[in-house]
Amino acid sequence: MNFHQPPVTFVGQVNLKVENLERSLAFYQEVIGFKVYEKTATSAQLTADGKTVLLSIEQPSDMIPKKGRTTGLYHFALLLPDRADLAKILKHLLQIRYPLQGASDHLVSEALYLADPDGNGIEIYTDRPASKWEWNQQQVVMVTEALDAESLLAEDTGGTWNGLPAGTVMGHIHLHVAELTKTEEFYTKGLGFEVVSRYGPQALFISSGKYHHHIGLNTWNGVGAPNPPANSVGLQSYTLVLADEVKLKETVARLNDLGAHMAKEKGTFITEDPSGNRIMLVTAKS
Repeated sequence: MNFHQPPVTFVGQVNLKVENLERSLAFYQEVIGFKVYEKTATSAQLTADGKTVLLSIEQPSDMIPKKGRTTGLYHFALLLPDRADLAKILKHLLQIRYPLQGASDHLVSEALYLADPDGNGIEIYTDRPASKWEWNQQQVVMVTEALDAESLLAEDTGGTWNGLPAGTVMGHIHLHVAELTKTEEFYTKGLGFEVVSRYGPQALFISSGKYHHHIGLNTWNGVGAPNPPANSVGLQSYTLVLADEVKLKETVARLNDLGAHMAKEKGTFITEDPSGNRIMLVTAKS
């Protein structure tokens, strides 16, 4: 099953605020391997396949550096088509000596972790076949173990690194939130996701269509963590792609019933989770 196309609800695009557009552009092109889809004096849209925007970066005026211990982005995660692609980008990162923050085997996936020049977290990963994921009733089994880098690098058949492969998608997003009770209600009763994993009282993972997770939520910055200042670098918003207009209307109705913040800008419904993380609701045909 493809977990990033209808009828599944999935994360389509992440929109970041950065302190220096040109510095970020150099990083996302030369280190991560994005291509520029569109660029203005203050923003850029980035793509892997030349057609679909996965990441938008913007430099508003008066930006300040990322503040610690706030809600917002923990990391966004780029899902590569296969293990050989992950091997190739690991080799590339090692060759340019870009510092990794981690490299993990989660059983359902293998992942590399790093940060952009503003401290925005990035995961680059590949999934193991869904048939090999272990489920304990409604909970998927995920762990964090050391990545077998030697085994992974053996997948690289050589050749030149040419950036992100065209089949790259936004696999998931992981957010810092202020608490989990109202947050869980918002994402499950409002947006229609299912909880598929819990890490004690501090984190939960939710998905659509029995994926291992489309969204991670944690209180690792502290219960009651404040929202970042409006002019802080970090997450501006992200999009959730719903199957069709019927699903969109149903979702908006549920969010209204919950009393969630709702707005409509340029024809797009926008909501915020209880921690102020901004979400744009779009359909697959938008």
